[in-house]
Amino acid sequence: MSEENKSSLDQLSALCKRRGFIYHSSEIYGGMPGFWDYGPLGSELKKNVKEAWWQFTVRGREDVAGLDATIIMHPKIWKASGHLDTFADPMTMCKECKKLMRSDQIKDIYEDQKKKPQPKIAGSDFFCPYCGGELTEPKPFNLMFKTVVGPIEDAANTAYLRPETAQAIFAQFQNVTSTSRQSVPYGIAQMGKSFRNEVTPRNYIFRSREFEQMELEFFIRPDEAVEIMYGKVVTLADNPNLDGPVQDDWGWEVWHKYWVEQRKKFLNAVGLPTERFVEYWQKPDELAHYARACVDIEYDFPFGRQELEGIAARSDFDLSQHQKHSGQSQMVFDDPLKQAAKKMDDAAKKAFVEKVQADWVSRGKDALEAEKFCLALFEGKYVPHVIEPSAGVDRLMLALLCEAYEEEKLVDEKGKEDIRTVLRFSPKVAPIKVAIFPLIKKDEAQDKLAREIFTKLQKKVNVMWDVSGAIGRRYRRQDEAGTPWCITVDQQSVEDGTFTVRERDSMEQKRMTYSQFLEMMYDALEF
Repeated sequence: MSEENKSSLDQLSALCKRRGFIYHSSEIYGGMPGFWDYGPLGSELKKNVKEAWWQFTVRGREDVAGLDATIIMHPKIWKASGHLDTFADPMTMCKECKKLMRSDQIKDIYEDQKKKPQPKIAGSDFFCPYCGGELTEPKPFNLMFKTVVGPIEDAANTAYLRPETAQAIFAQFQNVTSTSRQSVPYGIAQMGKSFRNEVTPRNYIFRSREFEQMELEFFIRPDEAVEIMYGKVVTLADNPNLDGPVQDDWGWEVWHKYWVEQRKKFLNAVGLPTERFVEYWQKPDELAHYARACVDIEYDFPFGRQELEGIAARSDFDLSQHQKHSGQSQMVFDDPLKQAAKKMDDAAKKAFVEKVQADWVSRGKDALEAEKFCLALFEGKYVPHVIEPSAGVDRLMLALLCEAYEEEKLVDEKGKEDIRTVLRFSPKVAPIKVAIFPLIKKDEAQDKLAREIFTKLQKKVNVMWDVSGAIGRRYRRQDEAGTPWCITVDQQSVEDGTFTVRERDSMEQKRMTYSQFLEMMYDALEF
């Protein structure tokens, strides 16, 4: 779609409120900043986005298992993961107006304020974007929501609402591995609520305090284990076929690129064309200390290009941290690895250890730890490494809404101009799949046949019944809801069983039988 027909955030939020996609939480009491409720259409869109992700990531594969863990977990989990000590944003406060804001967002806030009265004074390089006052030095502010478990409000009973879903996957890794009958390489996926006490939630549902995540932790062998088993590690320089079956001899960078490509395929499938997003490969100084690589898939929202989801190669950091803090081994036993190591003589093993030590030391790691790691490999044991594709449901919904929104200028046969507002959702995620209209609502035969079609389709997909107003007005209502197909039952339908199917994007109308329509609909809904 053309850029001039893209929505502004104000236009989009107005449509979402009017059509029942998104409401401000607790609106009758003035609202709660950073919290949003999803209305009839929004809840269906959200459900469809999550189901599409689950189908693509879990049910559509043989090497991924699912998990649904609790929101509140043992606080030691957050100590082990580093969230308790380091999960913080740099915050600063204005000494004049007392507004609290993230210091890394001051420039963006200032840009937003350009439409408003300019700050009274500049003072220094850093000043309040609201009033021009002097700012305090940035201080860390932990983003986790605290709560109390049990009847006594005591420090010993302090717990936290999870700021991400990933850590539950790591904490349950051994249980899932033993009960799912999976073996490395394989993944564990989870969707669910997360909470971050954002000081300045902004840009509609893009940055909220309560949101949902869709995360996969895909566990892989360390490259050193792959080398023992296959004699070499396949790298991107080998030009592996990422569209074909996965291969056990892939190294971590190939697995990482593979999951980048898988995420792009998913985004295409749910309605975001490749040209509408970009891959941003984080620079070495931008990476988390444990990450070997991270790609942000970014989308051009009305408020600028922002991260839609990220795919990180997290090494063995998470499982190793939980092994250290819990005292419970997070190693796996890999019998094919042990059998491959048995075929190595002492000289080969010695050379292998020396090679690994040199590599680890070059990356600032300990030579003695490298030796211990190698000795464990020779016994078929290691802590798996992980590739983590992590996406936000709400951010993806916002991107799909932005992408789908269009104001289309129409001219009728008499030259009269009109503007059609339409949401061009992929049928896979559209909140309503089909709308059913009897052409004349008082015609008993038309009404009966339309009801029969409605009832049959209702058992398969979400269907809307509408008899209110002229047929053109009904079409426009469904265009704003993003409904891909409208079925109109008329007198010919009563006579021969066919009905008119109006396609949303082209507005073309075709007569079809019920079986013909089902075949077309299922083709469009299939991944």
